[in-house]
Amino acid sequence: MRRSRLAVILLSGLLLAGPVIAQQPAAPIPISLPDVPLPAALDRLLRDYEQAWRTGDAKALAGLFAEDGFILQSNQPPVRGRAAIEAAYAGQGSSPLRLRALAYAAEESTGYIVGAYTYGSNVGDTGKFTLTLKRVAGGPWMIFSDMDNTNTPPRSR
Repeated sequence: MRRSRLAVILLSGLLLAGPVIAQQPAAPIPISLPDVPLPAALDRLLRDYEQAWRTGDAKALAGLFAEDGFILQSNQPPVRGRAAIEAAYAGQGSSPLRLRALAYAAEESTGYIVGAYTYGSNVGDTGKFTLTLKRVAGGPWMIFSDMDNTNTPPRSR
């Protein structure tokens, strides 16, 4: 008797719940977000960064930064000031860096670029970055801060 009463209760609950609708599989998460075109002055900044990195020119890289700018790299302490940025970049680079923009905004004296990067002929993004930008009275855009990190998960110890 108890089993049949339990079966009736369960069956009634299923009937009252209505038809079962098959769930659609979740949409896949995109591997990479699409590029956005940049205004010429912002695009020039990315291309100059790529060129200075490719040639290992720490002085040219540091020259893209505001005098009081920052670099904020993965697993490194913050670096501030053009001279310190040049020292931090010394010996880095000399590989074909490719930068692409995912989003940006720019007003009179401030802006930003959110982007992704890779090296050489790698397919897909190696990492992502944000550049905060500033300029003085119509001058060139300068990098105030460059924060980047890789897409590779941290290694377990």
